[in-house]
Amino acid sequence: MPEVSIPRRFRKLLSARETSALMQAMDAYPMPSVGMGISDEAEQLYDGMKHADAIPSDLYELYDVKRGLRNADGSGVLVGLTTVSGVHGYNKVDGKVIPDEGRLTIRGYDMADLVAGAQKDGRFGYEEVAYLLIAGALPNEAQLEDFRARVGMRRELPEGYLSIFPRMAYSHSIMNVLQRATLLLYAFDPTPDDTTPVHEVDVALSLLGRWPRVASIAYAAEHSERYDQKLRIPPARPEYSIAESILDVLRGDEGFMRDEALLLDVMLMLHAEHGGGNNSTFTTRVLSSSATDAYSAYAAALGSLKGPKHGGANYKAGEMINDIADNVKRWDSDDEVADYLTKILNREAFDQSGLIYGLGHAVYTVTDPRAEIVKSYAAKLAEEKGQLEKLELIKRVERLGPEVMRDVRRISKPISTNIDMYTGFVYEMLGISQELFTPIFAIARMAGWAAHRMEELYGPARIIRPAYNAVMKNEGYVSLADRG
Repeated sequence: MPEVSIPRRFRKLLSARETSALMQAMDAYPMPSVGMGISDEAEQLYDGMKHADAIPSDLYELYDVKRGLRNADGSGVLVGLTTVSGVHGYNKVDGKVIPDEGRLTIRGYDMADLVAGAQKDGRFGYEEVAYLLIAGALPNEAQLEDFRARVGMRRELPEGYLSIFPRMAYSHSIMNVLQRATLLLYAFDPTPDDTTPVHEVDVALSLLGRWPRVASIAYAAEHSERYDQKLRIPPARPEYSIAESILDVLRGDEGFMRDEALLLDVMLMLHAEHGGGNNSTFTTRVLSSSATDAYSAYAAALGSLKGPKHGGANYKAGEMINDIADNVKRWDSDDEVADYLTKILNREAFDQSGLIYGLGHAVYTVTDPRAEIVKSYAAKLAEEKGQLEKLELIKRVERLGPEVMRDVRRISKPISTNIDMYTGFVYEMLGISQELFTPIFAIARMAGWAAHRMEELYGPARIIRPAYNAVMKNEGYVSLADRG
């Protein structure tokens, strides 16, 4: 993947003395297992959970435990009601799950219509979707302009913030930087624990404005050290859309085409919201139900999204496609592609996880509407970028993957492609580094998290507290001197 250029147009240069972003702060003290090794006395400490936490599968059936908050048929356990969005992928008829075409609605509006409406007008639509999520209604022109201005005025970071800005290279992840940066912004808020509607909206607007800048500075810091360059801080452009702001930082003097920014804007719209049951949104709701501050709730959501079984899957899917491209000689051969996919499922290739990233979804059974939208827009850019062969390879993986999974895993249920299959390919064509795939997902999802947080704060107002059944046997206490 080509390196993303760092712009030569910037407001000022910062030395290592002026910002902590270039300071090395490694932990001089080793982890206990490294510094002391794993002795005989430590074996129980490090291996005990393998035995103590092993619960027989039949006990889950005996106690009717909904593992993963899923019913036996794979559908989600109903834990709440929402007016934020709807994720439809199946119907339940006589207690049975019947696969159906996927549909994503935001406040009652079909996401496909929201994307098409903005694209038809040749304008950026993410801010419109964000307003719809947070305010609960589509904005008129004046309201949308006011919303953009409020986000734009919060692009600048607080004075003194960069002197204690979290370092990226030693956290290994920009997502980790976003978490720490979010918690750090708590310290700059004069009333950070305020959970009134006005303050909650202000925090959401602030993070929408600042997260793109935080992520880009984190990437620039890592990039500058890797190539022994000074850290370059690009200027904030309050008049830009969020999509334009991201590409402006990454492209610099190279610039970007409006069509490229509009495609990134589509990606932001499609990632803005996806129901209250997805892991990071449910995390937001769990923390919000305790009435904790907004910064803590959003930092926790970032930690959830980072996981490779959730938002991190877009990074993994992009890596997987590139791995297939490197190891399959004939991209147009069904047999060669299917053989390599079989190796991936058998843990003989790629990351040995046995997963084909970009296939399957917790709700969608026949189609992921987001993937269908991305595919249509990606085709146009692929033609412009000379990447049609790569696009055809992805389509072949999409077509053959479910067949191979049925043969290898004996899976009978429908397997749909999800948006992650195409996310990495689109970002790669836009010249966006893999390290930024999931952070861009997080930037987009911020609006959805905010909507669900406020619905939890001002709706049921009851702390989320599910139950766990204890299945351990009672033990008699043994004094320390008598233990073996």
